[in-house]
Amino acid sequence: MIRRAVFLDVDGTLVDYSGRIPASARHAVRASRANGHLVFLCTGRSRSELWPDVTDIGFDGIVGGAGAYVEVGGVELLHRRLEAGQVRQVIDFFGRHGLDYFFEGAGGLFGTPGIQARLRGLLRGAVPDAVALAQLEGGLFAYLGEIVVTEQPPTVPVSKVVFVYGPGVTFAQIRDAFAADFDVIASSVPLSGATIGEIQLAGVHKASGIEQVTEHLGIARRDTLAIGDSDNDLEMLRHAGVGIAMGNARQHVREAADEVTSPPEEGGVHEAFVRHGLIDA
Repeated sequence: MIRRAVFLDVDGTLVDYSGRIPASARHAVRASRANGHLVFLCTGRSRSELWPDVTDIGFDGIVGGAGAYVEVGGVELLHRRLEAGQVRQVIDFFGRHGLDYFFEGAGGLFGTPGIQARLRGLLRGAVPDAVALAQLEGGLFAYLGEIVVTEQPPTVPVSKVVFVYGPGVTFAQIRDAFAADFDVIASSVPLSGATIGEIQLAGVHKASGIEQVTEHLGIARRDTLAIGDSDNDLEMLRHAGVGIAMGNARQHVREAADEVTSPPEEGGVHEAFVRHGLIDA
């Protein structure tokens, strides 16, 4: 048997946008590992944003922060971080424009005084159902309560920024302001009407994190699969031996992949694992 390595996005892939993890996806991950294959989370989230429902499934490692953080078998291999001057650039720019944001790192989340209320307001506006909202706040958005409010630079390494923009400042203006050192993309967790973006170090993406894992373990690129649904999955879908887009992905993401599986709530992860012989039907 050829041992395969699967790199699995979280939001919109392993977990649907209601915050549910299909039982079939849990089974697929556990059964494929029992069959000798490796399964890694490969997410835009930092390690500190993952919640127990996800991590308790059991994985061989994590590519987090959209490639900035790599962990295999509980051992940290890589943690790319913003330099002090880059942290100050973020603080000065968003402070000058009165915008809320938070820094992400494996050691925690650090944001402006208004970021929690701003994100909770967007979430509640998009999800009026109280039961559904509670489920999201206990899963996909549980990290909101973990953001440490501070106006000072973080004292631990951070590798990414999530921001909310509004009237007077466009996404393009923010992208241009940080173009020298960073890539600025739309959030991988869409909320209806939300204006949320992410800033990450230029050249750091999920594919670069996957390369760290495969080089460390001696796994050939042809023996890798990547499954995702968002813009921050594009590089890994193109890089992997087989790139698989979820059925809920936008058209340009599906076009970047080798194939498409069903949406998460329709068993897309399980379907892909069966198709590639990682598990039995």
